[in-house]
Amino acid sequence: MDESQARRRFLKSVGALGAAAVPAAAVAQHAHAPAKGEKYMFLNPAEVAFLEAAVARLIPADQLGPGAKEAGVTYFIDQQLFGGFGTMAKMYRQGPHAEGTPQQGYQSPLTPQEVYRAAIAEVDATCAQQHGARFAKLEPKAQDEVLRALDEGKWPLESVPARFFFNMLLENTIEGFFSDPIYGGNRDKVGWKLVGFPGVAAVYTHLVEKHGVPYDALPISIVDILEGKSVLDETGHPKHVLLVKKEG
Repeated sequence: MDESQARRRFLKSVGALGAAAVPAAAVAQHAHAPAKGEKYMFLNPAEVAFLEAAVARLIPADQLGPGAKEAGVTYFIDQQLFGGFGTMAKMYRQGPHAEGTPQQGYQSPLTPQEVYRAAIAEVDATCAQQHGARFAKLEPKAQDEVLRALDEGKWPLESVPARFFFNMLLENTIEGFFSDPIYGGNRDKVGWKLVGFPGVAAVYTHLVEKHGVPYDALPISIVDILEGKSVLDETGHPKHVLLVKKEG
């Protein structure tokens, strides 16, 4: 898939999930270092390189704006894996673990930490065998072919079903692109800006009767409030700064 097609496919999937989705070491070549003051806590360099390449294909930068790589999605995934999500700290982990339907939720004896670690290692090993290089070193077209095979359940993984891993990777990528920046992704609120989401809720009572009028505002994050970058009203809600579009 080319980048514009990937972005359109991605946006269609986001429409069903909601624009404000929030999540329940040295860096290898091809991987961007996290922002100043940030440190990878779970992922090793090879895993960082894999994810930087993968998320860049799932949500590529294009004429609409930065993609998942630029938004810091790899760092977001690292922070989630290092925390309770990665260890399934609050989830039921007993069997049986037969393949279930999408409505039945998580159906694996492996934690997300174990899924990512095992699957990335297997994908990289197979890429090295078939293409002579790890996933992060492949050309974009070849990377798309690998991701498509995972999506279709046609990539040989022994530790976890290929589609299961792909769906987790895609879901976490979407979460990292649209979650509040306090979680490590959505840097510069690029995901919110892409879809016009204003961020942390303001008071909208004075707009109730204004139907069909776009609400274009500079998005406000939890970080903005905590760092005093957002002006609050008497109720503690942030005051949004509306954008004025230039005519013509």
